[in-house]
Amino acid sequence: MKQINKLKKEYDDIEIPSELDQMVKQSIQRAKASKKKHTPLKQWSIGVAAAAALFIGSVNVSPTLAQSMANVPVLGAIVEVITVQTLTMDKETYQAELKTPAISGLEDKGLQASLNEKYIEENKELFKQFKADVADMEEVGAGHIGIDTGYEVKTDTDRLLSIARYEVNTVGSSSTTMKYDTIDKQNNILITLPSLFKDDSYIEVISSYIAGEMKQQMADNEDISYFAFEGSDLDFQAIHSDQNFYITADHKLVISFDKYEVAPGYMGVVTFEIPSAILGDVLVSDTYIQ
Repeated sequence: MKQINKLKKEYDDIEIPSELDQMVKQSIQRAKASKKKHTPLKQWSIGVAAAAALFIGSVNVSPTLAQSMANVPVLGAIVEVITVQTLTMDKETYQAELKTPAISGLEDKGLQASLNEKYIEENKELFKQFKADVADMEEVGAGHIGIDTGYEVKTDTDRLLSIARYEVNTVGSSSTTMKYDTIDKQNNILITLPSLFKDDSYIEVISSYIAGEMKQQMADNEDISYFAFEGSDLDFQAIHSDQNFYITADHKLVISFDKYEVAPGYMGVVTFEIPSAILGDVLVSDTYIQ
């Protein structure tokens, strides 16, 4: 009862946006005008469609309502990743747009809360630093900087949810960094790269494959380039033990490198899908990678 009362209070405290209020009035007017034209079944269908449209609109314009709905057991699973906050600045030569994602519907509310808090804090700190940089540049009276963050759901299956978060910084040229979270939705586990493998031998296996792919790609296409020492040996030596990664819907491991990490800027963010066959001996199991 306490939870129901809490949700009711949160719902009652939500300020209904004018767009939604107008949507409701229009739906009522249309329903009255068409009442004589439709059978009870058709009227019921129209009501369901209007309710669905109202719900979707509410989630898009009201993060508070979205969070409240995520706490309702049945409806929480409808929205898995939403934008709960957007921090912006559009001031002469200084532009910022930071979109913050939130996950809803996980059974483990502690894991869900920790991830959502991490996403909020990340963007808050980035925006705080951006405003400080703007203040410094305004003092000298020159400069142009920008920041853009957002997210993309890379994988969403019955078991796995992989979210990519990007950060683009513009100071003359632009740089892009990525962060990924892959979650086992059934067991409520945040999957790390080391957790997939028996020991750290995966670093050599994956690194060797990627180095070979880099060389092959450059041999096949002159427009592809990776950093190299004096134009010969690759600069790339090995992945980090916690290298950026995600898992596809087909249970394939994808390793990701930020812009400028292993290649010139024009190559952008570089990814490699690792053949599962070469990982068989070092995997803990085939639950996630197949």
